[in-house]
Amino acid sequence: MSEDLSIDRIDKIRSSARHIVRELGFMQKGLAGTDLSPSAVHTIIELGYGTVKTASDLAALLHLEKSSVSRLVQKLEKHDLILAKPDPDDMRSRVFSLTAKGQALLRDVEDFGRTQLRSALNVLSQNDVAQIETGLTLFARAMKAPPPQAAAATPQIDVRVGYCAGVIASVTHLHATFYAQHYNFGAVFERKVAMEMSEFMGRVDNPVNTTFSAFVGDELLGSVSIDGEDLGDGAAHLRWFVVSPNSQGLGIGKLLLGKATAFVDDTGFDRTRLWTFRGLDAARHLYEKHGFLLAHETPGTQWGTEVFEQEFVRQHPARGT
Repeated sequence: MSEDLSIDRIDKIRSSARHIVRELGFMQKGLAGTDLSPSAVHTIIELGYGTVKTASDLAALLHLEKSSVSRLVQKLEKHDLILAKPDPDDMRSRVFSLTAKGQALLRDVEDFGRTQLRSALNVLSQNDVAQIETGLTLFARAMKAPPPQAAAATPQIDVRVGYCAGVIASVTHLHATFYAQHYNFGAVFERKVAMEMSEFMGRVDNPVNTTFSAFVGDELLGSVSIDGEDLGDGAAHLRWFVVSPNSQGLGIGKLLLGKATAFVDDTGFDRTRLWTFRGLDAARHLYEKHGFLLAHETPGTQWGTEVFEQEFVRQHPARGT
C-alpha cells in the first residue's frame, strides 16, 4: 500500500516518531534514569529478555559494528552489569548474561519505562490505548520487514467461495479474539457472530448470497460475506469482514472486499450496506477505497459493549444515485 502514502502523511509520522524519541529521553546523555548510552540500556533489556546472547546477536539487533559492540561489552563488564562465559556450542564465542547488579538495573529501567508510558496513556480512553498498541505493533513489524528486493515470495492465497469446513468456527474465532483484546467485547458478541453466521450458512448457496474466505494452506486469514436476503429493497448486506493479524502485508482485506463488491455489482443490487463502529480506521480506509460512505452514526450496544455504531453505504456505480 506504500504507493498510497503521501509525503505529508510520511512527514507527520516522522514528526511523531521524533517526538516520542525525545520524550522517552533518547536525546539525553543518560537513558531511563541511568548514566548509560541507549545502546547499553538496550543491551541490558534484551539480555534480560533472552533476545540476545552473543556479540554477534547484539551487533545484528543494534545495527552496530563489531568493534562498537566489543567496546560496549567491555564497559558493561567493567561495571559488573553483565557476565561472559564461553559458548558451549562455539568455544570461539562468548555467551552473555546479566549479573545480579544487571538484573537490578533491568528492574529499575523497566519501572522507569512503565511509569513514563502509564502517565501518558492514563489520559486516554481504552479504545485510544488499543489503537496505539495496534499501530505501534504494526509499525514495529513494518520496520523489521526485509526490503522489497529481499522479501520472501508471497505465499499462495486460496480464495474459497461459499461454505467450507471450519469457516464458521474460524471466522467467529478471529472476530472474538480481536474484539475481546482491543475493545473488550465478550460473550454477547461472540455468540451473536456464531449464531448469525450459522443461520446464514444454511442459505449461503442461494444465488444472492456468498462468502469469500482467504486461506494460506489450511489457515483462514480473512473472510467476508454478502447476505442478499436479510435487508430487502435492493440492498446487499456486507457481513463478518475480518482479516487475521497474521496476514499483514498480503493484501487480503483489499482482495476480499474487491471480490465482495464485484459480486454485488454482478448480482444486480442497487447498493450495499454494512454496520461497524467508530475506531476501526484500517477497515474504514478499505471500505472507503471500495466506494462506501458513512451514512449514519449513533451510540449503540448491539455487540454487547457501548460504541458509536456506524452505517456505511455503497451505491452501485451504474445504478446508484
